[in-house]
Amino acid sequence: MQQIRLGDIDIDVVYKDIKNVHLSVYPPAGKVRISAPLRMDLDTVRVFAISKLGWIKKQQTKLREQEREAPRDFLNRESHYYLGKRYLLKIIENNAAPDVVLKHDSIELYVRPNSSLKKMKNVLEQWYRQRLKEIIPGYIEKFEQKISVQVNEFGIKKMKTKWGTCTREAGRIWLNLELAKKPLHCLEYIIVHEMVHLLERKHNEIFVACMDKFLPKWRSYKEDLNRQPLKQEHWTY
Repeated sequence: MQQIRLGDIDIDVVYKDIKNVHLSVYPPAGKVRISAPLRMDLDTVRVFAISKLGWIKKQQTKLREQEREAPRDFLNRESHYYLGKRYLLKIIENNAAPDVVLKHDSIELYVRPNSSLKKMKNVLEQWYRQRLKEIIPGYIEKFEQKISVQVNEFGIKKMKTKWGTCTREAGRIWLNLELAKKPLHCLEYIIVHEMVHLLERKHNEIFVACMDKFLPKWRSYKEDLNRQPLKQEHWTY
Protein backbone atom coordinates (compact mmCIF):
# COMPACT_ATOMS: atom_id res chain seq x y z
CA MET A 1 0.00 0.00 0.00
CA GLN A 2 1.21 3.50 -0.88
CA GLN A 3 0.13 6.88 0.42
CA ILE A 4 -0.27 10.38 -0.95
CA ARG A 5 -0.87 13.57 1.00
CA LEU A 6 -3.03 16.51 -0.06
CA GLY A 7 -2.70 19.33 2.45
CA ASP A 8 -3.64 17.77 5.79
CA ILE A 9 -5.35 14.75 4.24
CA ASP A 10 -3.51 11.42 3.98
CA ILE A 11 -4.86 9.06 1.33
CA ASP A 12 -4.06 5.35 1.26
CA VAL A 13 -3.60 3.98 -2.26
CA VAL A 14 -4.13 0.26 -2.89
CA TYR A 15 -3.48 -1.24 -6.33
CA LYS A 16 -5.84 -3.99 -7.43
CA ASP A 17 -6.71 -5.95 -10.56
CA ILE A 18 -9.70 -3.73 -11.34
CA LYS A 19 -10.81 -1.61 -14.29
CA ASN A 20 -11.85 1.60 -12.56
CA VAL A 21 -10.59 3.69 -9.67
CA HIS A 22 -12.65 3.62 -6.45
CA LEU A 23 -12.64 6.31 -3.77
CA SER A 24 -13.90 5.63 -0.22
CA VAL A 25 -14.14 7.67 2.96
CA TYR A 26 -14.45 5.68 6.19
CA PRO A 27 -15.73 6.55 9.66
CA PRO A 28 -15.30 7.57 12.32
CA ALA A 29 -12.57 10.09 11.44
CA GLY A 30 -12.95 10.15 7.64
CA LYS A 31 -10.02 7.98 6.60
CA VAL A 32 -9.58 8.12 2.81
CA ARG A 33 -8.68 5.20 0.58
CA ILE A 34 -8.32 4.87 -3.18
CA SER A 35 -8.35 1.52 -4.93
CA ALA A 36 -6.59 1.96 -8.27
CA PRO A 37 -6.07 -0.27 -11.32
CA LEU A 38 -2.62 -1.82 -11.61
CA ARG A 39 -1.88 0.17 -14.77
CA MET A 40 -2.44 3.57 -13.11
CA ASP A 41 0.68 5.41 -11.92
CA LEU A 42 0.74 7.31 -8.63
CA ASP A 43 0.80 10.74 -10.29
CA THR A 44 -2.44 9.93 -12.11
CA VAL A 45 -3.96 8.78 -8.83
CA ARG A 46 -2.91 12.09 -7.26
CA VAL A 47 -4.59 14.08 -10.05
CA PHE A 48 -7.75 12.03 -9.53
CA ALA A 49 -7.65 12.66 -5.77
CA ILE A 50 -7.20 16.41 -6.31
CA SER A 51 -10.25 16.45 -8.58
CA LYS A 52 -12.28 14.81 -5.78
CA LEU A 53 -10.87 16.88 -2.91
CA GLY A 54 -14.06 18.88 -2.42
CA TRP A 55 -16.14 15.72 -2.24
CA ILE A 56 -13.68 14.11 0.20
CA LYS A 57 -13.85 17.09 2.57
CA LYS A 58 -17.65 17.15 2.36
CA GLN A 59 -17.88 13.46 3.26
CA GLN A 60 -15.43 13.86 6.12
CA THR A 61 -17.50 16.71 7.53
CA LYS A 62 -20.71 14.66 7.27
CA LEU A 63 -19.09 11.72 9.04
CA ARG A 64 -17.79 13.82 11.91
CA GLU A 65 -21.21 15.43 12.39
CA GLN A 66 -23.17 12.18 12.03
CA GLU A 67 -25.01 11.03 15.12
CA ARG A 68 -23.56 7.80 16.53
CA GLU A 69 -25.21 5.03 18.44
CA ALA A 70 -23.87 4.56 21.93
CA PRO A 71 -22.51 1.07 22.62
CA ARG A 72 -25.24 -1.25 23.88
CA ASP A 73 -24.78 -2.78 27.35
CA PHE A 74 -28.02 -4.82 27.32
CA LEU A 75 -29.49 -3.35 30.46
CA ASN A 76 -33.15 -3.04 31.38
CA ARG A 77 -34.81 0.05 29.84
CA GLU A 78 -31.94 0.54 27.39
CA SER A 79 -33.06 1.92 24.02
CA HIS A 80 -33.04 -0.42 21.02
CA TYR A 81 -34.53 0.14 17.58
CA TYR A 82 -36.63 -1.92 15.20
CA LEU A 83 -37.84 -0.58 11.82
CA GLY A 84 -37.06 2.96 12.90
CA LYS A 85 -39.02 2.86 16.17
CA ARG A 86 -37.43 3.13 19.60
CA TYR A 87 -38.18 0.35 22.10
CA LEU A 88 -37.09 -0.15 25.70
CA LEU A 89 -35.29 -3.40 26.41
CA LYS A 90 -36.75 -5.70 29.06
CA ILE A 91 -34.53 -8.62 30.03
CA ILE A 92 -36.39 -11.63 31.40
CA GLU A 93 -34.38 -14.54 32.80
CA ASN A 94 -35.87 -18.01 32.58
CA ASN A 95 -34.67 -21.58 32.15
CA ALA A 96 -35.89 -22.03 28.60
CA ALA A 97 -34.72 -21.46 25.06
CA PRO A 98 -33.84 -17.81 24.31
CA ASP A 99 -36.57 -15.75 22.70
CA VAL A 100 -37.49 -12.20 21.73
CA VAL A 101 -41.01 -10.79 21.98
CA LEU A 102 -41.90 -7.42 20.50
CA LYS A 103 -44.44 -5.45 22.52
CA HIS A 104 -46.00 -2.03 21.90
CA ASP A 105 -43.13 -0.06 23.37
CA SER A 106 -40.65 -2.70 24.52
CA ILE A 107 -38.52 -5.58 23.32
CA GLU A 108 -38.65 -8.49 25.74
CA LEU A 109 -35.44 -10.51 25.67
CA TYR A 110 -35.79 -13.96 27.26
CA VAL A 111 -32.45 -15.51 28.24
CA ARG A 112 -31.16 -18.00 30.75
CA PRO A 113 -29.89 -16.62 34.10
CA ASN A 114 -26.39 -15.11 34.02
CA SER A 115 -26.27 -14.96 30.21
CA SER A 116 -23.32 -12.97 28.93
CA LEU A 117 -23.61 -9.71 27.01
CA LYS A 118 -22.35 -11.55 23.93
CA LYS A 119 -25.09 -14.15 24.27
CA MET A 120 -27.82 -11.54 24.64
CA LYS A 121 -26.47 -9.63 21.67
CA ASN A 122 -26.45 -12.79 19.53
CA VAL A 123 -30.05 -13.63 20.49
CA LEU A 124 -31.28 -10.17 19.51
CA GLU A 125 -29.26 -10.16 16.28
CA GLN A 126 -30.72 -13.52 15.26
CA TRP A 127 -34.18 -12.10 15.89
CA TYR A 128 -33.37 -9.08 13.70
CA ARG A 129 -32.08 -11.44 11.02
CA GLN A 130 -35.25 -13.54 11.07
CA ARG A 131 -37.49 -10.47 10.84
CA LEU A 132 -35.58 -9.26 7.77
CA LYS A 133 -35.88 -12.69 6.16
CA GLU A 134 -39.65 -12.37 6.52
CA ILE A 135 -39.85 -8.81 5.16
CA ILE A 136 -37.36 -8.77 2.29
CA PRO A 137 -38.97 -11.35 -0.08
CA GLY A 138 -42.09 -9.20 -0.49
CA TYR A 139 -40.05 -6.23 -1.69
CA ILE A 140 -37.97 -8.41 -4.01
CA GLU A 141 -41.08 -9.94 -5.59
CA LYS A 142 -42.65 -6.51 -6.03
CA PHE A 143 -39.64 -4.96 -7.76
CA GLU A 144 -38.63 -8.00 -9.81
CA GLN A 145 -41.75 -7.35 -11.86
CA LYS A 146 -41.14 -3.60 -12.11
CA ILE A 147 -37.41 -3.74 -12.88
CA SER A 148 -37.54 -6.95 -14.93
CA VAL A 149 -34.67 -8.59 -13.10
CA GLN A 150 -34.49 -11.81 -11.11
CA VAL A 151 -32.93 -12.12 -7.69
CA ASN A 152 -31.79 -15.71 -7.40
CA GLU A 153 -30.72 -15.36 -3.80
CA PHE A 154 -30.49 -12.79 -1.03
CA GLY A 155 -28.50 -12.82 2.16
CA ILE A 156 -28.18 -10.81 5.37
CA LYS A 157 -24.86 -10.15 7.02
CA LYS A 158 -22.97 -7.62 9.09
CA MET A 159 -21.15 -5.11 6.92
CA LYS A 160 -18.71 -2.49 8.14
CA THR A 161 -18.85 -0.03 5.26
CA LYS A 162 -21.95 -0.67 3.12
CA TRP A 163 -25.70 -1.01 3.48
CA GLY A 164 -25.84 -3.54 0.66
CA THR A 165 -23.95 -5.21 -2.17
CA CYS A 166 -24.79 -7.39 -5.14
CA THR A 167 -23.18 -10.05 -7.31
CA ARG A 168 -24.56 -9.46 -10.78
CA GLU A 169 -23.36 -12.71 -12.31
CA ALA A 170 -25.09 -14.80 -9.64
CA GLY A 171 -28.15 -12.58 -9.30
CA ARG A 172 -27.46 -12.33 -5.57
CA ILE A 173 -27.92 -9.37 -3.24
CA TRP A 174 -26.61 -8.91 0.29
CA LEU A 175 -28.20 -6.60 2.85
CA ASN A 176 -26.76 -5.19 6.05
CA LEU A 177 -28.23 -6.61 9.26
CA GLU A 178 -28.37 -3.06 10.67
CA LEU A 179 -31.20 -2.27 8.25
CA ALA A 180 -33.55 -4.08 10.66
CA LYS A 181 -33.21 -1.02 12.91
CA LYS A 182 -34.03 1.50 10.18
CA PRO A 183 -37.44 2.60 8.82
CA LEU A 184 -39.00 0.31 6.23
CA HIS A 185 -38.62 2.82 3.39
CA CYS A 186 -34.85 2.84 4.04
CA LEU A 187 -34.77 -0.94 3.67
CA GLU A 188 -36.85 -0.64 0.50
CA TYR A 189 -34.40 1.90 -0.92
CA ILE A 190 -31.38 -0.37 -0.40
CA ILE A 191 -33.19 -3.39 -1.87
CA VAL A 192 -34.13 -1.43 -5.00
CA HIS A 193 -30.62 0.08 -5.18
CA GLU A 194 -29.04 -3.37 -5.30
CA MET A 195 -31.64 -4.75 -7.70
CA VAL A 196 -30.99 -1.87 -10.11
CA HIS A 197 -27.31 -2.77 -9.93
CA LEU A 198 -28.29 -6.11 -11.50
CA LEU A 199 -29.10 -3.98 -14.57
CA GLU A 200 -26.36 -1.36 -14.32
CA ARG A 201 -23.10 -1.82 -12.43
CA LYS A 202 -22.07 1.85 -12.11
CA HIS A 203 -23.71 4.83 -10.43
CA ASN A 204 -24.11 6.59 -13.76
CA GLU A 205 -26.94 8.35 -15.58
CA ILE A 206 -28.53 5.04 -16.52
CA PHE A 207 -28.54 3.93 -12.88
CA VAL A 208 -30.03 7.23 -11.69
CA ALA A 209 -32.72 7.11 -14.39
CA CYS A 210 -33.70 3.60 -13.29
CA MET A 211 -33.91 4.66 -9.65
CA ASP A 212 -36.08 7.62 -10.65
CA LYS A 213 -38.37 5.33 -12.60
CA PHE A 214 -38.73 2.48 -10.14
CA LEU A 215 -38.54 4.35 -6.82
CA PRO A 216 -39.28 8.05 -7.44
CA LYS A 217 -38.74 9.06 -3.78
CA TRP A 218 -35.38 7.31 -3.49
CA ARG A 219 -33.44 10.52 -2.89
CA SER A 220 -35.47 11.42 0.19
CA TYR A 221 -35.22 7.80 1.40
CA LYS A 222 -31.46 7.94 0.99
CA GLU A 223 -31.24 11.21 2.90
CA ASP A 224 -33.37 9.76 5.68
CA LEU A 225 -31.16 6.68 5.91
CA ASN A 226 -28.04 8.82 6.06
CA ARG A 227 -29.59 10.89 8.87
CA GLN A 228 -30.20 7.79 10.98
CA PRO A 229 -27.81 7.15 13.88
CA LEU A 230 -24.91 4.96 12.78
CA LYS A 231 -22.89 2.36 14.57
CA GLN A 232 -19.28 3.43 14.97
CA GLU A 233 -18.07 1.37 12.01
CA HIS A 234 -20.83 2.20 9.55
CA TRP A 235 -20.51 4.35 6.48
CA THR A 236 -23.36 6.09 4.69
CA TYR A 237 -24.55 4.79 1.36
